[in-house]
Formats: sequence, structure tokens, C-alpha cells
Amino acid sequence: MDMAAMWQCNWQSLATICTDGTDGVKWGHAKGGTVTHVAEHVAPADEAVAGLTSFQPRGDHFIGIDSDGCVFDAMEIKHKECFIPATIKCWHLQAVSSLVRETAEFVNLYSDGRGLNRWLALLRVFDLLAVRPEVAQRGVRVPAGTTLRRFVASGFPLSGAGLRDYAALHPDPELDSALRWTDEVDERIADMVHDVPPFAGVRESLAAASAVADLMVVSATPVDALSREWAEHDLAGYMDLIAGQEAGTKGRHLELAAKGTYADDHILLIGDAPADRDTAAAAGVLFYPINPGSEADSWRRFRDEALDRFLTGSYAGPYQDALLAQFTALLPTTPPWRV
Repeated sequence: MDMAAMWQCNWQSLATICTDGTDGVKWGHAKGGTVTHVAEHVAPADEAVAGLTSFQPRGDHFIGIDSDGCVFDAMEIKHKECFIPATIKCWHLQAVSSLVRETAEFVNLYSDGRGLNRWLALLRVFDLLAVRPEVAQRGVRVPAGTTLRRFVASGFPLSGAGLRDYAALHPDPELDSALRWTDEVDERIADMVHDVPPFAGVRESLAAASAVADLMVVSATPVDALSREWAEHDLAGYMDLIAGQEAGTKGRHLELAAKGTYADDHILLIGDAPADRDTAAAAGVLFYPINPGSEADSWRRFRDEALDRFLTGSYAGPYQDALLAQFTALLPTTPPWRV
């Protein structure tokens, strides 16, 4: 098995451990109520689970909506100005900074890894860097991520709090570096990412959808950041629930809040990443893609066309299949430097 195939096999194993992934979370009833902070534990906190499972539907259709890169044009600034500088600094990769930037941008923005949990994405960056000859030529040692892989496979929440709990039981220098990295990322995001507006057409689409369906933010972003961003742009009022990484994976969000309450073909997940698509498929529900680079057009199509198809039962089948084919073609698996 060559290195690329070996990486793909290892990556698929990690992805099955945490389909779509989480990073931190918070939940709450946004409409007419206050979003309440939830502590992170080995399993999603009892309070967070109760918040999702106790939700009372207003209708018989449910739409879960991702946040970064889907509603807000925040993916580029978060990764290019926050994640990547923190990766170079905290993992001592200054000597190959340009290669780190190229690799991390591919993984997190321009490939089928777009939208992955930060720990899964970091491991993919390490793995791709480790086989780049330019890195070896400069004598740089890329972290192996051995203990990070154990953390990912442990069942602990893939969040900062989850890593702290795991590291307390399994102390290791690599986990210390990982904690410094995730804290640095969060600090940079809190300092840098503000005044980032929603994509054109989002507000009108949420207004139309909230009148005919129950809406929930379904995100791998920490709930504190979600609440801040959605309130900053006066969008939280359209949502019935806000769920972040503290409440588990996006698949878990759907399982707790929607599955069994709504018919499967009355549940729609909207996202901009292949992991979102795969989460919807695993849950047996519908998926609407927000195409990277064509976000405004995607939201206009949702409002003018897809929403009505969803409500009238004509979304599944050829219509959804065509959307998925177009979306999948936008995000390749193979890095451009391997082509």
C-alpha cells in the first residue's frame, strides 16, 4: 500500500470514529429565550442532551443549518488568520511555514476535508506534511500525532474541555502542545473574527424557512462563539435551537433533536462541507449544499426553489442527486501538489 493509500485508509478510520466531528459546544433555545452555557464532559452533558431532546416542534419539518462557511463568510479568515498561524507557532513549524499554509488551506478550505473537526483536520495536515519531500529536505520533523490519535479514538468529546479531561488521565507533552494550540486558536478567533457578515441571501432564506419549519444551528463550533456571531448579526431570532460541539457531533444533534420526531424526508441539513453531506446520509435525511465560492447563488436557489421542493416532497431523488454531484466535484481529495 503506498503512502497516499495508507493515509486514506487511516483517515477513513478516524472519520468513522467521529463522523463530521465537534470541537466545543453550547446549546439553547434562541427564540424567545436565552442560550444557556453547557459544560463539556466525557459524553455530551446531560443538560445539553435534555435541551435537544425536550424541544417541542412547532411544525412537521426540520432544518438544521451549519454556521461557518455556510451562513457566515468566516472560513477563510478563521483558517488563514487564526488556525494556520497558531499551527505554525505552537507546533514549531516556522521553517516550513509556506508549506504548512498551503497544506492547511487545502485540508480545511479546498478539499473534501473542508469543515472537519479541528483535531481530525490537524492530523490530516500532519500526515500530508510528513510525506512532502520539501519538508524532509529542510530537516523539519512534523509531529506524529500519536497521542492525538488516541484522544480522537477515546470517546472523549473532541473539544478543548474533552482534551483537558483526557490529558488529565493520560499526560503527554504532545497533548500539552495540543492544548496550547487549541487555546491559541480560540484566542485568535475571539480577537480577530468579528463584523463578518452572513452571505447574501441568508437572512431572507432564514425568514422564509422559519415561517414553515423548525430551525436549528448544527455546528462543530463552540457554542459561545455561535451565540455571539448569530446574535451580532441579528439572526438568532430565526432559530429554535443553537447546538455546538459541546452537545456532540452534528449527527448527534440530529439524532437528539429531530430523528424520530420528524419523518426522515422532513429533515434537511444545510451545509458547505462533505462531512455535512455524509452526516445527513448516515442519518438517512436530506442534504442541501451551500457550494463554496457560490454561496449567494446557493442561498438564492434554496429560497426560490429547494425550500418549496422540501416542503412538497419533491426534493429527494434526481433533484438532490444533481445538487450533490455538483457539490462533490468542487472539493477534491487529491492535493494539487500531487497531481
